[in-house]
Amino acid sequence: MSEDLPFVGQRAAWQEWLAAIGSDRMHHAWLLAGGKGLGKAAFARVAAAELVRAPGEQRPDPAMHPDIHVLEHLPANDDEAKKKAEGKPFQTKRNISVDQVREMIRRLATKPTMGDRRAIIIDPADDMEKGAVNALLKALEEPPAGTYFLLLAHQPGRLLPTIRSRCRVLRFASLDEAELEEVIRRDLPEADAETRRAAIAAAQGSPGIALNFIQHDLGGIHRLMMQILHEGDADYRLRGSLAEEMGARPARERQLAALEMARAALANDLPHASTAQQRRLIDAHGALVTLSAQAPTYNFDAGLLIMEIGGLLASAAMPRETAR
Repeated sequence: MSEDLPFVGQRAAWQEWLAAIGSDRMHHAWLLAGGKGLGKAAFARVAAAELVRAPGEQRPDPAMHPDIHVLEHLPANDDEAKKKAEGKPFQTKRNISVDQVREMIRRLATKPTMGDRRAIIIDPADDMEKGAVNALLKALEEPPAGTYFLLLAHQPGRLLPTIRSRCRVLRFASLDEAELEEVIRRDLPEADAETRRAAIAAAQGSPGIALNFIQHDLGGIHRLMMQILHEGDADYRLRGSLAEEMGARPARERQLAALEMARAALANDLPHASTAQQRRLIDAHGALVTLSAQAPTYNFDAGLLIMEIGGLLASAAMPRETAR
């Protein structure tokens, strides 16, 4: 794969996209489907840039091109908007709103600015509120000429069948160990070999989880999570250790990274579990999915959040123990 691409792996998806651009009948709506952290966001932006690139010219910067529009979570309030403007971490609204989609649709009344193609990225589409979904559906049913939609979905099943049926699916695969190693060496070259190995083992094929593992120093948390998942925690001792490892006032990004790592651990154990444990793993995973959707915007107490994560892991390991 070309070195100027900002993602690793996903060779099949990229070749499929290039083939579609070069065809006479480019589909107008694409569903980029795969778990969090697989590189869908970076892929979508460079794919959009390739789509609008003028013949004979270099691929433009997707952040600067007037015919690439990105709908994503907005800052939660004015204070968070200031943090974003200053380049600081900021909290976002829970959903992509109907107003965002309607504003995008109003833009579609005009022709593309610099060529005959325009790209609309919705990141992620499975976080749109109900009104936004209905508004988008109308645009997908009657797309303006030259307009192409890229819908990112961590959980495609959350999208309406009427949305999915209008999209061509582009699936994103987990990365292998060599590809994860490449991502870490590229983005975190200071990480030592032992840390890289631990991050790759915890990542379950997700470069996002691997990078978070290193950036947020999640090695101790991961070890305790796996111990709870495989041994249970009837006396709450391991959950207490997990809370201590997380810290009294952890950064929001560290908490979210721990949530994603717990979800990956449950998903990885699922194919190897007994039928009875599979049900518990699925239930715990579903609860973590809900928690992951709420955590970026709800003001959860950090100690209670990590105890809830530990409780869900314990409930998957021990039939008699339920999450609290």
